[in-house]
Amino acid sequence: MKKIAVILSVLTIISLIAIGAVTQTFAKQITPTRLPRIMRSCGDAPTGYAHCLALVVTTTSQLNANVARSNTLPAGYGPTDLRSAYNLATVATSAGSGQTVAIVDAYNDPNAETDLGVYRKTFGLSACTTANGCFKKVNQKGVQGSYPKNNPSWSQEISLDLDMVSAICPNCHILLVEATSPTFGNLATAVNTAVKLGATAVSNSYGGSESSTENNFASAYSHPGVAITASAGDSGYGAQVPAAYKNVTAVGGTSLNRSSTSRGWSETAWSGTGSGCSAYITKPGWQKDTKCTKRTIADVSAVADPNTGVAVYDSYAYQGLKGWLVFGGTSVASPIIASVYALAGNAASLNLNGASYAYSHSSSLNDVTSGSNGSCGGTYLCTAGPGYDGPTGLGTPNGIGAF
Repeated sequence: MKKIAVILSVLTIISLIAIGAVTQTFAKQITPTRLPRIMRSCGDAPTGYAHCLALVVTTTSQLNANVARSNTLPAGYGPTDLRSAYNLATVATSAGSGQTVAIVDAYNDPNAETDLGVYRKTFGLSACTTANGCFKKVNQKGVQGSYPKNNPSWSQEISLDLDMVSAICPNCHILLVEATSPTFGNLATAVNTAVKLGATAVSNSYGGSESSTENNFASAYSHPGVAITASAGDSGYGAQVPAAYKNVTAVGGTSLNRSSTSRGWSETAWSGTGSGCSAYITKPGWQKDTKCTKRTIADVSAVADPNTGVAVYDSYAYQGLKGWLVFGGTSVASPIIASVYALAGNAASLNLNGASYAYSHSSSLNDVTSGSNGSCGGTYLCTAGPGYDGPTGLGTPNGIGAF
């Protein structure tokens, strides 16, 4: 019996080593009946890797009353809500044709196109399929039909990203580029592929720890004439890449609520959003804040609080969760902002490279003046206030004027 136990132990160790590469980017395995109220779709990533930044709500009791619908639509903010909040209702129906928003993520979502179809049909949006030329999925080399291994946690991220592009820019084409794995090298290759295939905006809803080698991949996130956005992070105060790269628009997060104001909505800085000073990336010339000698995160923001989250359809079950779900995280905010750039359609004509245009047109943004995401001595780096601040940047979209 003792020999059998030893053999089984050895086999277990071998099995864990064999599957390690597959599970390292998954969220911690949790028994479905004991899920936390809000769960990270992807777990922490080691140095050199990124993790997706989607947060899924696992119980409807966690939802703010604003997003817990009682009618026939699923819980969570939908296209009409988001366009209303960001003054995009008119332009969303008239603009976006000829624009392509690329979503860069890792691994494969086998149900990406069919799930996208469910979302768009449910909310009355036109079909976006491979057959009609609206949707295209490729691997990091740009090849259709040969995809990375399936991964249910990153598939949640993919569904979220595709649905947010649809919500904000229903006339845009959507390009999904799936990196082989979430190494920064593979993700950088995928971003370059997205640009080569004609993307006019590229959204990156992932991030990882800064390191002394991060500048090795900075060029992939610098393509003049293409708007590139990156999520600021979901762990509160602290910088990460690719949001820290100076030629991307770093997107922070807010809590979004209906209100009796003329706008009809109010926002505060979401407590989980990332912000802070990069340790390695030089400060872009258009950024003038004084407490960071290097790059400051974020530039602009949009809804990210899972308690005021968005509706997403994902059928590739992870931790027993599938179907209509509610998501938050700055994973929501990045594709929203990328899609607003696409609605504006200015990236190519302005030879856009980074968020400089927003800094010179901040009057076209909703200034977010309250809320905090951590401890930084009470400064603007982690506390929202009038004008620029780290958690929400210059503010949230008020139409397309800042993009």
